[in-house]
Amino acid sequence: MKEKVLTALEAVRPFLQIDGGDVELVNITGDGIVEVKLVGACASCPMSIMTLRGGIERALMLEIPEVRRVEAVAG
Repeated sequence: MKEKVLTALEAVRPFLQIDGGDVELVNITGDGIVEVKLVGACASCPMSIMTLRGGIERALMLEIPEVRRVEAVAG
């Protein structure tokens, strides 16, 4: 599943990088929670929760049915 998640993140990464941000995979839990770290401009953007839910989470859940949720974590 890790490779699928990384591939899906690569698909959304250009949209984040346009605005000076990016996303890094931190962990995938056994129950389908993908933990990511928002970096660059995304880390401090007030719209980051919208990006996380409407962009990153949606893209991953469409591509990978096993993904139940995407959470932003620190570090």
